[in-house]
Amino acid sequence: MGRLVYFSEVPKDRETSAMFAELAMPLFDQLYNFAHWLTQDRSEADDLVQETYSKALRGFSSFQPGTNFRAWIYRILRNTFLTSRTGLKATSVQVELDEAAESIAEAETPESIFIDQSQQQLLQKAIEALPLHYREVVLLCDVEEMPYKEIAETLSIPIGTVMSRLARARRDLRQALQVKLVRR
Repeated sequence: MGRLVYFSEVPKDRETSAMFAELAMPLFDQLYNFAHWLTQDRSEADDLVQETYSKALRGFSSFQPGTNFRAWIYRILRNTFLTSRTGLKATSVQVELDEAAESIAEAETPESIFIDQSQQQLLQKAIEALPLHYREVVLLCDVEEMPYKEIAETLSIPIGTVMSRLARARRDLRQALQVKLVRR
């Protein structure tokens, strides 16, 4: 992605810094994508990821080795987002299903391209309409492909809550899409 992460407070212990970088840097693109989905804005996503890495580095001593680092840093990103956006009142999330345009296959027709884009827009609007607590679970599960246990750790909720929110979110998405498709 070509984004740089600058740390204002680097631990004095080089081993700690190296361990943090080894765990954190492979997650950069995933964290940025999730941040972009939450913020709807590239600049805000950049700031959110920067703040997440800064907080994670400063608080790295609180990370328990052997536990799930990805869930830990995603929780930091989520909490940073929620506190920076007036908590759970952040209602709009731009869901870009295909941020980078994929090369179009030669067999595609203008009609098929239009239908695909139209369907993506419908799904995007349906996801945007979900309450934040449903949207988070859908994004972490279906986009970031996190297992339920990791989502539960990330959001600090029981795994049963993850499953019920995901089921309700998918039900709401299905209903919203059915209504929209019938109206066409």
